[in-house]
Amino acid sequence: MLDRDAAVAAAQAEIDKDRDWVIGLTSDMVRIPSVNPKFEAKQGLNREADVQALLEPILKADGFATEQWDALPGRPNLVGEWAGDEERSLILCGHIDVVPVGEMKNWSVDPFGGDITNGRLYGRGAVDMKGGVAACIAAAHAIRKAGIKLQGRLAIHTVVDEEAGGFGAMDAVARGKLAKAVLVAEPTWGDVLPVEGGLEWARVTIRGRNAHSALRYNEIYPQRHDKDRLEPGVNAIELAARFITAVRQYELDRTRARSHPLLPLGMNTINIGVMHGGTGLGENGLPTVMTNPAIIPDVAVLDLDMKFLPDENSADYRRDFETFVHHFAATDAWLRDNPPTIQWELGGLYFPPMNTAPDHPLVRSLVANKARIGKTPEVKGFVAVCDAAHYAGAGVDGVIFGPSGDGFHGADEYVEIDSVVETAKVIAASVIDWCGVR
Repeated sequence: MLDRDAAVAAAQAEIDKDRDWVIGLTSDMVRIPSVNPKFEAKQGLNREADVQALLEPILKADGFATEQWDALPGRPNLVGEWAGDEERSLILCGHIDVVPVGEMKNWSVDPFGGDITNGRLYGRGAVDMKGGVAACIAAAHAIRKAGIKLQGRLAIHTVVDEEAGGFGAMDAVARGKLAKAVLVAEPTWGDVLPVEGGLEWARVTIRGRNAHSALRYNEIYPQRHDKDRLEPGVNAIELAARFITAVRQYELDRTRARSHPLLPLGMNTINIGVMHGGTGLGENGLPTVMTNPAIIPDVAVLDLDMKFLPDENSADYRRDFETFVHHFAATDAWLRDNPPTIQWELGGLYFPPMNTAPDHPLVRSLVANKARIGKTPEVKGFVAVCDAAHYAGAGVDGVIFGPSGDGFHGADEYVEIDSVVETAKVIAASVIDWCGVR
């Protein structure tokens, strides 16, 4: 049996001996278009199943027991497992869906070419996050080639739909595909990220009373309240404008009141990202008429992207916002009797917070192993959200660590080749640290 240091040296030597293995795997994945069909559905573009078909034989050849199932229709998750001790179990996770290319005129390379230039591998998904997936698989591949037997159970999860909310990871969690810890190889530029805030998507619906626009004077200008006066309209869009101003102040008050030491000040924002105003609330929750300014609108619908801190919880966050909305409504005579409604988990989307301790053993291992072969990483928080949240919500200690690159969600996306190799070496060492050898 190899001791820890010998095992790490042997695994990392295997990665160094065959750098082209992890680079080739990254390129092969990039060359398979796997655009999330929720964003763009087109023949030959939504080949998530083909990516999984590429990866499964590789996992099987390295001794993983594999399983595929449709997390969404025609969109399979893939899980590979080496058996072992549950107390030292670890998941290496990455998503294989990508965002659309956008306008081709903005690309100087083939977005699905997987071409290499000046140490960079280009293509949609190269850094977000097929390079990270390849690094995870390469780490396990090197451990197996070096003849190392792990004590703890190691699982590799390649999941779909992260870019549209993480419903692939959610499904894996719902099926009990869990462990003591999870490492998600999103791009972190070599830093170690043990925390991320939670995310709510919510819809606030404000109701008014519709009327003809010619009678707007009857709503806003003082009128005698005699028996012949028409019932005035109530412009829901104007109510929404006041609500938006109040939300802005609420947001500032919250961000100033508290923060998290590993995250930028003020990251717990509320983005009012979509607004629909018009007349008649349809079954889809949106106004049925949004093209006629001659109607005083009776519906305003606002969709909110709401971030909260890693050490907060969803129940308290929702309760606080609901209290704010209640007090806002109390300032208006109409809204006191017709308060706004709040729909949580809009579109089924919700990301729990992740708040792994900075001195967690997996965090310490990643920092130490990265420092031994490169720049000492920073331990900080993730300002966005990723699939680590869904595992964290099920009680799994999560850490985010991955390669470097640029252009994610933009043109000329690339991953730096050296960073993919280095990421694989660090992950291999940390797998050995966490799972142990036997």
